[in-house]
Amino acid sequence: MVGAQPVRWTTFSIPQTGTSVQIPSSIFSQRAGQPDGFGQRFETVDGRAELTIQSVPRRGNETPATFLAERGPPAHIQYKRVTPQFFAVSSYKRDVVWYNRCNFSRRFVHCVLINYPAREERAWDQIVTRISLSLKAD
Repeated sequence: MVGAQPVRWTTFSIPQTGTSVQIPSSIFSQRAGQPDGFGQRFETVDGRAELTIQSVPRRGNETPATFLAERGPPAHIQYKRVTPQFFAVSSYKRDVVWYNRCNFSRRFVHCVLINYPAREERAWDQIVTRISLSLKAD
């Protein structure tokens, strides 16, 4: 469970795209493959939670709203915020909370995607908020 030990934070960067984000490296300590575009997937040692940091090239005049719509998000989104610079969405899928945030720069879409157990939602709130708010692009 999250919160049992002090959390160690590290800045993860994608040099090719200028993406940087603070991640709880003591929680997401296992590399779990590459996403599309640039970035890295991580998971907890027991595999109960996943974090993906990803940057993909931006196409033309793509906006946060059009990018999100093209991905066909589920109809029952619990939280949705869309601005001209980013979107953040979250909901439940069975017993898992999923959270996605994507920031838009001139050339790239910079995203964090987090999945974690719904029964631990309150324990994850501060961690997800810090990750989300730390997502930056040059």
